[in-house]
Amino acid sequence: MVDLSAAAVRQQIEELDQLIKKPIHSIAPDALAAYEKEYFGRKCQQSHAMVQQAVKYIPGGVQHNLAFNHPFPLVFTKAEGAYLEDLDGNRYFDFLQAGGPTVLGSNPPEVREKVIDLLNTCGPSTGLFHEYEFHLAELVTELIPSVAWLRMLNSGTEACMAAIRIARLSTKKKHILKMGGAYHGWSDQHAYGIRVPGSKFTQAHGIPRFIFKGIDEFFPGDLKSLEHKLRRNSLRGGTAAIMIEPIGPESGTRPISIDFVRGVAELCKRYGALLIFDEVVTAFRLSPHGVQGIMGIEPDLTVFGKVIGGGYPGAGGVGGKEEYRKYLAAGIQTGDKVKKALVGGTMAATPLSALAGYYTIKLIQETKACDKANAMGDRLTAGLKQLIKKYDLPFVAFNQGSICHLETVGTMHFVVNWKKPWTIIKVLNETSVRKAEMEHMGAAYMAEGLVTLAGSRLYTSAAYNEEMIDQALAAFDRTFANVVRLDK
Repeated sequence: MVDLSAAAVRQQIEELDQLIKKPIHSIAPDALAAYEKEYFGRKCQQSHAMVQQAVKYIPGGVQHNLAFNHPFPLVFTKAEGAYLEDLDGNRYFDFLQAGGPTVLGSNPPEVREKVIDLLNTCGPSTGLFHEYEFHLAELVTELIPSVAWLRMLNSGTEACMAAIRIARLSTKKKHILKMGGAYHGWSDQHAYGIRVPGSKFTQAHGIPRFIFKGIDEFFPGDLKSLEHKLRRNSLRGGTAAIMIEPIGPESGTRPISIDFVRGVAELCKRYGALLIFDEVVTAFRLSPHGVQGIMGIEPDLTVFGKVIGGGYPGAGGVGGKEEYRKYLAAGIQTGDKVKKALVGGTMAATPLSALAGYYTIKLIQETKACDKANAMGDRLTAGLKQLIKKYDLPFVAFNQGSICHLETVGTMHFVVNWKKPWTIIKVLNETSVRKAEMEHMGAAYMAEGLVTLAGSRLYTSAAYNEEMIDQALAAFDRTFANVVRLDK
């Protein structure tokens, strides 16, 4: 059962509040050096050699942030079920799960066989309509309560961009409000208030500040903060939409409760704003009906990510209530005389992504994969809590079903307070130090055979069983045995 109650969230927040007040505990410097020498230096030599060459042609040696780990990125050549294998033949438990979409586990053969057949007959892309665009859209609308139509795009970033265009067109209002610290992709406007609540434009490098005129952030879990922004916006063009990750920023790293989300929905109605759920991670992971199915809350628009393409390229989409269909251009026109949002792309909804998405989601539903993955998340989190107690560490472990959090330094729990501007640099410096220790912990996990997201988030899948989870916990045990308080 996914617990999104106010009591559970309150306890998690209290534990995180305490974590960032305590001295940093991380992997001991001598243990980290040993991992770097004995594991990465001796057992990952082919990865190291390739990355050294890749740096010449790829900025930083990798194409995206998930692929980096300390002391250098490893090159992965095989993904199957709950396991990954690198270029040197080392095997790992996969708790990254491609950033969350592989609820069935990596590369499920039932989907792969369908994809191979498609490649043999149609190819990955034609630029034209394919039957599985229809089958996928029909399935998604059957499963997600609020979705009457689906427009596929290339990524969750694009889907978020499309959602706010639809909101502005349908409401004829100007402003978008997002939860501080939330990640809605890397488009210009959504870079506002990213990672750390209150950070505003400080993390949005390379973007002119005037871009943020129509967007603002509110504090997660604080309805008073949100309503204050809504009132202010009502005097200067109104609020078109409130966009949230329904379990909290960064996939629930700073958790929010179902009661808070209900409050957000009520404020949307009161101020005439659309409610947008970013379910890039949660849709078809926590339940076949998304978080909205668990909560019994129907947003106006829903954003989908990688899972909508089954983890294959072409991985994004936006869907919503019937009345917002008319604001999207392309295809048969309804006759409604409204301005339409220009969104799309030749590689959106390819035969490959549509077919893979359809069979993936169908299999998730038929095999009760969400229930299996959630149960494994519960087992992993319970085991991590026991290990934290065993070693008397300040770490915090909690989960929303198959989305598990292991916070060792609380980097993303800090807040920038603009009422105390002299503290801003201190907070940014503190989070920078703690981010480095997240990377060190992530390196230790990797050397023990555990692939995580940034050393602090773990996704379980239906490919795991209890024995695998217990083996993974044994690896965490070995890692925690090397943790020390760094200021001693």
